[in-house]
Amino acid sequence: MIYVLDTNICRELIKNPRALDHRQSVLAEGDKVCTTMISFGESVGGWLPKCRHAKNGAERAEAYTNLYETFTFYRRSICLPFDSAAAAIFDQLRPQKLRVGVNDVAIAAITLSVGGVLITRNFADFQRIPELLIEDWTK
Repeated sequence: MIYVLDTNICRELIKNPRALDHRQSVLAEGDKVCTTMISFGESVGGWLPKCRHAKNGAERAEAYTNLYETFTFYRRSICLPFDSAAAAIFDQLRPQKLRVGVNDVAIAAITLSVGGVLITRNFADFQRIPELLIEDWTK
């Protein structure tokens, strides 16, 4: 099985790398845990403005530390691309007016394209996407 970590789960793991250790024992041999380039973009995109607009050296150091920790996390992760298979699913989902953000639709499309399960705390939005399997590993 392929388990795809949503951005909110990645952020939790960046803050606490052991946050999901309890899940390791239930993963079967051959299961893969990965994330997406969309989540990478969201995470890095959140820190770059903070780095650029820091008011002083201490704020800048904190922002760059957070950016570095984010970079390190994603560098060690398998990041699934938004490829032509995901793009085709994305183009099928968008006209359905699911009331889900464009990046969440892209993450869902990637997950569906690999036949994976999305790991997220954002059930409110992702449950609107047909056929998407979702789980919350934080509970």
